[in-house]
Amino acid sequence: MIKIVVVEDNKTIREGLKLLIDRADGFSCLAAFSSSEVMLENIQKLNPDVLLIDLILPQMNGIDGTRRVKKLLPNLVVIALTIYEENEMIFDAICSGASGYIVKKTPPEKLLEAIKDALEGGIPMSSLIARKVVDYFQQKKNPGTVNNSSGLNENEKSILQGLIEGYSFKIIAESLFLTPNDVKGSLKNIYKKIHNLAISESIEDEV
Repeated sequence: MIKIVVVEDNKTIREGLKLLIDRADGFSCLAAFSSSEVMLENIQKLNPDVLLIDLILPQMNGIDGTRRVKKLLPNLVVIALTIYEENEMIFDAICSGASGYIVKKTPPEKLLEAIKDALEGGIPMSSLIARKVVDYFQQKKNPGTVNNSSGLNENEKSILQGLIEGYSFKIIAESLFLTPNDVKGSLKNIYKKIHNLAISESIEDEV
């Protein structure tokens, strides 16, 4: 059973997501909150597998909510909910620890599939977000100095390039002589590296 918590300030969307999740086999919505603040007060005792969090919320937004919840539950899989796929806030959410994002207009079956993808590896990025990830690492003079695994390896670079060009996991995997699960695992590692690098930058800024 995949245990999920939802944070969405729009009541209709919030209740719709809860109903969708609870009706699906193998999924359970433990709680649905209207704000990051209330979610943070309750998340540790609920201990879900996945958090779906809207990026635009009153008071504390989804980016800050993601950053704070990852400090409380580092292994929690966080998925950003967004209205528009090509949104600067999506990359900021990934830097804060999100394992991907879902557009709110996503069909129900695709939304549930994306949740499974996030648990198994990572949700596929749009070409724009993949390009932002590549640019982010290229802008770092010595990304390998943050830790031994912070730089992108050749497979990860090739996977991102495939996403930039709009290819599916299957096609990317075939071109690299990998399995789709290998590609998902690499994408999960890419998300982790972005988050770790962003954390390191934040610490350096505070010093």
